[in-house]
Amino acid sequence: MLKSFHTKGVVEAGCDEAGRGCLAGPVVASAVILPPDFHHDVLNDSKQLSEKTRYELVDEIKSAAVAWAIASVSPGEIDEINILNASYLAMHRALDQLDRQVEHVLVDGNRFNKYREVAHSCIIKGDSKFFSIAAASVLAKTDRDDQMKRLAEDFPHYSWHTNYGYPTIAHRAAIKEHGPTPHHRMSFQLLPRQLEIFPKGSEK
Repeated sequence: MLKSFHTKGVVEAGCDEAGRGCLAGPVVASAVILPPDFHHDVLNDSKQLSEKTRYELVDEIKSAAVAWAIASVSPGEIDEINILNASYLAMHRALDQLDRQVEHVLVDGNRFNKYREVAHSCIIKGDSKFFSIAAASVLAKTDRDDQMKRLAEDFPHYSWHTNYGYPTIAHRAAIKEHGPTPHHRMSFQLLPRQLEIFPKGSEK
């Protein structure tokens, strides 16, 4: 069962990102503050949910949240500062947009760049342990998927409406045939010597 809070009596924001392992598109992060007594029978790590369930949860999360925000970092920015720093920046941008003062940030993973002077806790597999991080993972994932579907309309060769920019064999084959787009991350290895996908489980 996921937990409703980490530290009792403080305003906590859960943060998570989507798209870190992609070859194309932005990295997207969300920050969500939920009521301290929030519970949900279905909400979990977005990777454990079906696409249909994720989208069904979006309105529920937004309605229940005390505050929520979503932010992106572009492929160009990713190339300039690297994907790890871009992930932190996306989360900072989401936190900046919250209309509530945050006292504690819960971050999925084991590393984070401190946000202002706010305390934070890095929690491995946090999106399957805390509702606020799980909610952030759902909002980030669905928002990024929607962005990639829109980009796919202008760049149909890359099948972003189904692979969402992840390094599938078909995606890399399309890069080999048609070349990269302005939405590809040029600092990434777009075409290794052999067309191969990232290790299973790297898609986040």
